[in-house]
Amino acid sequence: MKPVQLSRRAALKGLGVSMALPWLEAMGTLPEKSLAGPGTGRPVRFAALYMANGALMDSWTPKGLGKDFELSPTLSPLGGYKDDILVLSNLWNQAAKFGDGHYVKTGAWLTGTAITRTTGSNLCAGNLSIDQAMARKVGNLTPLPSLELGIEPPSTGVDVNVGFTRLYGAHIAYSTPTTPVAKEINPRLAFDRVFRSGAAGRTARFGDDQSVLDLVAEEARRLRKRVGEADRKKLNEYFESVRAVERRIEFDRRRKREENLEDPLVRAEIDRLGNAVDLYHDPARVSERRDNHAEQVRLMLDILALAFWTDSTRVGTFMFGNSVSSRNFSFLEAGLGSHHENSHHENKADKKARYQRINQWHVEQTAYFLGRLKSYTEGDGNVLDNSMVLFGAGMSDGNAHSPHNLPLVLAGGGGGTLRPGRHLSFEKDHPMANLHLALLNRMGVPTRSWADSTGELAGLGDLA
Repeated sequence: MKPVQLSRRAALKGLGVSMALPWLEAMGTLPEKSLAGPGTGRPVRFAALYMANGALMDSWTPKGLGKDFELSPTLSPLGGYKDDILVLSNLWNQAAKFGDGHYVKTGAWLTGTAITRTTGSNLCAGNLSIDQAMARKVGNLTPLPSLELGIEPPSTGVDVNVGFTRLYGAHIAYSTPTTPVAKEINPRLAFDRVFRSGAAGRTARFGDDQSVLDLVAEEARRLRKRVGEADRKKLNEYFESVRAVERRIEFDRRRKREENLEDPLVRAEIDRLGNAVDLYHDPARVSERRDNHAEQVRLMLDILALAFWTDSTRVGTFMFGNSVSSRNFSFLEAGLGSHHENSHHENKADKKARYQRINQWHVEQTAYFLGRLKSYTEGDGNVLDNSMVLFGAGMSDGNAHSPHNLPLVLAGGGGGTLRPGRHLSFEKDHPMANLHLALLNRMGVPTRSWADSTGELAGLGDLA
């Protein structure tokens, strides 16, 4: 049989299912990694991973500059990826210097502009975010223009301490200055969005009691017969990865259902509404003590990594938590307590130690995500080589709500346009908008200026 020639957009289809495929040899040869820059044929992805409540900078900032740097205690989980990261120091968003609190810092993280004070739902971030500017340009190349994920539902009401609606704290992505992009916080629905979007308005879901792999089994069998041995191995790896995530989501769903059935309030609601009530991930019914936060984070990061590997999207954001997140981290260590409360450490040694440990946990999850991307081969490299992953926060020291010297790590090779493995420190209060500008151009979004930019951030690497 003549070897099959596949389009990069090839997908396996079934009833209500369309599964994009990872890069296969049957799709042709990707340009070598040495050919850098947009338009070279290497798909470049961008992910922004947002951490709430800032960081304890004494434990964050590495020692040394350039390649001769030593990872700090907080960044130590990135030790296995030191050659894949750029640690960036002394960047800030000037637009976030007004007012106290978290919201202006969160709003400016990917926009570079100042939010408008409001106590209602009429949000205005002053700009669209860079991820959505990228989605406008490259979103037509993939099934999903972008993928927005998170963990916590939007908070409502007004934060009386600063006079802003709490809604600002739930969004980093804006498709227009006044249109925040809603994030998916349910792993099951996030998975469905990537793998179960079918044609003709029909979407198969977990409730259909069939694995997505079962629904494309016949097409998968035919494809295996027509591709070479290397591609068959990659397909097997892909299917195993997808099925592993499916199993974990289903296990988590059943566990939550069983645990919630023990709650008298939930039992009363079932008696009132019947079994149709969703016990899986309704924030009104699932208390924090029943929420496996660590597993939810890993599931979301796995889904985003699979979406990048299959080129289902090239743009994604993930919020570890909303601004002012009071997530209790005692699941990590007994007595660790609330993230937000510990960020207001008042220079007390015990609270600073807890704050640092929570920061470090977020870095551990980021390292996990980088590891997933690096494990997925693509041409003569891997998906991390062709990605730009921005991790950090919109403020530095949470005790002072400081907008200066933001904690930022940029990982990946950017399709050959980044030179990782270094710590870059800029002059005090250098515009983060210069980083925004550099990322936009590396994603093939020609941009001359962004917010208060003064030019592309120097030293990241070369654009061909």
